Amino acid sequence: MREKAKENSNSEYTSKDIYVLKGLDPVRKRPGMYIGSTGIDGLHHLIWECTNNAFDEAIGGYAKNIKVELLPDNRVSISDDGRGIPVDIHSGTKKSALETVMTTLHAGGKFGGKAYKTSGGLHGVGISVVCALSSWIRMEVSRNGQKYSQEYVRGKPSTKLINEGKTKKRGTTVIFQADSQIFKEVTFNSKKILSHLRQQAYLTKGVNASFFDSRDSQNEKKYSLYFEGGILSYVRHLTRGVTKRHENAFYCIGTKNDILVEASFVYTEEFESYEEGFANNILTREGGSHVTGFRSALTRTLNDYAKKNNLLKNGDDNLGGEDIREGLTAVISVKIIDPQFEGQTKSKLGSPEVKPAVESVVTEFLIDFFERNPKDAKSIIEKCILSSKARKAARAARETVLRKGALEGLSLPGKLSDCISRKPENSELYIVEGESAGGSCKGARDRRFQAILPLKGKVLNVERARLDRILSSKEIKSLIIALGTAIAEDFNIDKLRYHRIIIMADADSDGNHIKTLILTLFYRYFKPLIDGGYVYIAQPPLYKIQAGKRVEYAYMENEKKEIVDSMKEDKSGIVSIQRYKGLGEMNSEQLWETTMNPENRILLKIEIEDAQSTDRIFDILMGEEVLPRKKFIQSQARKVKNLDI
Repeated sequence: MREKAKENSNSEYTSKDIYVLKGLDPVRKRPGMYIGSTGIDGLHHLIWECTNNAFDEAIGGYAKNIKVELLPDNRVSISDDGRGIPVDIHSGTKKSALETVMTTLHAGGKFGGKAYKTSGGLHGVGISVVCALSSWIRMEVSRNGQKYSQEYVRGKPSTKLINEGKTKKRGTTVIFQADSQIFKEVTFNSKKILSHLRQQAYLTKGVNASFFDSRDSQNEKKYSLYFEGGILSYVRHLTRGVTKRHENAFYCIGTKNDILVEASFVYTEEFESYEEGFANNILTREGGSHVTGFRSALTRTLNDYAKKNNLLKNGDDNLGGEDIREGLTAVISVKIIDPQFEGQTKSKLGSPEVKPAVESVVTEFLIDFFERNPKDAKSIIEKCILSSKARKAARAARETVLRKGALEGLSLPGKLSDCISRKPENSELYIVEGESAGGSCKGARDRRFQAILPLKGKVLNVERARLDRILSSKEIKSLIIALGTAIAEDFNIDKLRYHRIIIMADADSDGNHIKTLILTLFYRYFKPLIDGGYVYIAQPPLYKIQAGKRVEYAYMENEKKEIVDSMKEDKSGIVSIQRYKGLGEMNSEQLWETTMNPENRILLKIEIEDAQSTDRIFDILMGEEVLPRKKFIQSQARKVKNLDI
C-alpha cells in the first residue's frame, strides 16, 4: 500500500492543491466545536491534529520518520520528513500556500486533487485550528532544497515567510504554544501522548515514531516506536498477559472498491469485549460503518461455519452479536478517500460504502482462516456457545431480579435507608462497607437527600463471573434495584434514582479492596454512570488531631505533619493523634462533619482518562491471571508509603 518516499514528488503537491472555503475567526470564539473541549482532551487534540498530518505523509509513502517533543514553557514540536507544506503563492489568496493553510479555515490539500488519497487530519481544519488556538506558533518547511519559516500569533502572521537558505532535509516542523486564554490548564500528559503515538505507529507499518519529553533537562525521557507487524502487533499488545482462547491471531488486509481494509482479532478467556475502529488512522470511539461491517462478517461467518461443521445442533438458535463478541479483542482499520464522519471530532464513521467493503474482505479471509485453523475455529465457537447459554440464563435472572422487584413498583431493598427527596438531581446514594459502618452513616446523614445502602462483606468480583452468576449475588441485586437503572440489555440511565453515587469504605487495605470491587462492577456494567460523572469515592479522614480544645482532621499524610506543627507553634497543649482504621470508629457527628457534610467533605469523582489503559488495569488487578498482577504489585510497591497489614 505504501510506496517508498518520493524525492521528486513535490511537483505533484503545489498551491493548486490548496482549496479555500472560509475564514478562521469562529475557531477562537467557539473552540469546543473544533477540538471537543477546552479541557485536557482539547489541549492534547492540538497535538493529534499535527501528528495526523505527519502520519498522513507516512501513509502516502512520503515520510519515514516522525518526532514529537515536549519543550520547556509548555511548547510542543512535531516534525516529519515528508514533502513539506507548499510555499508558492496561492492564486486565490495571493499569499503563500503555507500562510493560506495556517490562517484560513477549511484550507488544505485534503479537499480535492491528488495531494492526499487518504488523510486523517480535519480536512485542512486541523493545522489552522492549532494556529488559531496557539499564543505562538512557528512553522518550518524544508522542500526543494530550501528551508522556509514563518511565525504566527493567535491565528495571524507575526513574520513574513522567510527563506533561511539551502538544506538537504525535507519535511515540516510545527512548534506551538497553546493559548492560556483559551485553555483552562496548559499541562501536557506525556503518558497520554506516548499512548497515542504508539497507537498511530501500530497503524502505520514501518514508520519510525519518536517521543522526547525534554521539559526537564535533568531528566529527559526518550521513546522510539516502530512496529513492522502493524495492527496484528497492536492486538498482541492489547492482549498481553491475558490467556488466549486460541493459538493463532486473525489478520487480514485487502482492498475493495478503493477502500483498504485491515482487521485483526483474538479471543481471550475474559468476558468483556474490546474493539477499536480506525478510519485513516483516526480512532472512531463510537464505531461506525467499518465496525458494523466487521461485526456482520464475524457473526455470519462463525454461524455458517458452526452449522456446516455440526457445532451448532439442529434447532439451536443462531449465535447473536453479543455471544460472538464475548472475550473478543479486535482492531479494524480502513483507509478511504473522503471519509464522512459524524461530528467535528470524528467519533463515528458514517461512510455507507465502507460497511460492505469491510464485510467482503473480512468474510473472505475468515473463511480461509477457519479452514486452515479448525482447532482455533472450534475453540472460538465453543466459547460463543457458552456465552449464549449464559446470556439466556442471565436474561431469566434479570427478569427475576428486576421485573419482580422495583420495576413493578414493589419495595426497595430492606437494607436501603432511602432519602426523602424523589428528585435524582438532588439525591445521593452512599454505598457503605459493612453493617456497623452503615449504622453510623444512617445516624450521620441528612435524610432529606442522602440515602444509605450498606453492603455486607466483599461483593463478588465481576471480572471473573458472567452476568447470570453476578445476578445471583444478594448484595449486587440490592444495588441494582436501589440504582433503578436495571442492568445489561435493560439498562436505562434515565431511571437513575441518584445523581451522586458515593462509595464509602474504610481507609485501609480491606477498604481499598472493596472500593476496587465496586468500581469493577460499575466499570463493567454501569459505565455510563461513570461517563456521566455520577460516581464518587468518599474521603474519610485518616487522623483526628487534638490539642486542648482544638480539633482538626487530616485527610492526607502530609496534612498531618502540617497540623501537628501548627498546633505545637500555637502551644495548645499536648498533641494527641488518633488514626482512624474504620468508619465505625467515628461517631455520627464526626462522620457528618468530616465525610458527609457537603460543606466540608472531600469527594473524588471517578473519571476515565484512557479507556484502553483502564481496561488493562482492571484485567490485571481483577482478572484470573496471577503473574501480571504480581508484576504490577512489584512495580508499584515502592510508591506505597503506608501499608496496613
